[in-house]
Amino acid sequence: QVMSRAEKFAGVDGAKGAWVVALFDGTRVTWTACSSVSDVLEHTRDCARVGVDMPLSLPVDGYRVSELEAKKFLGTARSSIFHTPVADVLGAVSYEQACSISRSKTGKAISKQTWHILPAVRAWRDSDFDRERYVEVHPECSFRAMSPTTVYASKKTGRGVGQRLAALTRWTGDLDLDDLPNGPLVDDILDAAAAAWSARRFHLGEHLTFGTDNGSDRIVA
Repeated sequence: QVMSRAEKFAGVDGAKGAWVVALFDGTRVTWTACSSVSDVLEHTRDCARVGVDMPLSLPVDGYRVSELEAKKFLGTARSSIFHTPVADVLGAVSYEQACSISRSKTGKAISKQTWHILPAVRAWRDSDFDRERYVEVHPECSFRAMSPTTVYASKKTGRGVGQRLAALTRWTGDLDLDDLPNGPLVDDILDAAAAAWSARRFHLGEHLTFGTDNGSDRIVA
């Protein structure tokens, strides 16, 4: 069977100010480092669906329903999801200003972790990506959907890495681990692959949906 665009999928995860892309060609997963969102879009232009571990929609006020539902799904691992800031926060020029804007809209400040990912959120918001093909994912939800009976340890531990690799290997035994890009950490590599798994599931209509199914506030697994 000849490979078609409909059989190629990708997953994208942030990696120390850059990005790592996992490409699944129907058989094998390979990884590539990208320096910018435009580089990611170029690298994934022939993929049927692309899963992105980054907020692709922002609330005007309050919290996104998708995140609340994903937290409920994760249970004891819910802390791996932190709430997306309101859209007005993207215009802040300092952490203090961002917290002040967030408090005025939600009653709460944003975390330092959220502040540090704002440039990445802004980069996706400012890019011209196809919202039909690029879909938001949360890798921890993906891994739990991939292997529901696994009690996952932290992805920062050897046990957690082994569990995630095992789950990915059950999906496809062909992981190109011999030629990983320099830069991304091991959990970035694994999260990108899980995002590709969810992208394929979304394309096939086999996915879980948190939030709405029309894309305005959606995370898939």
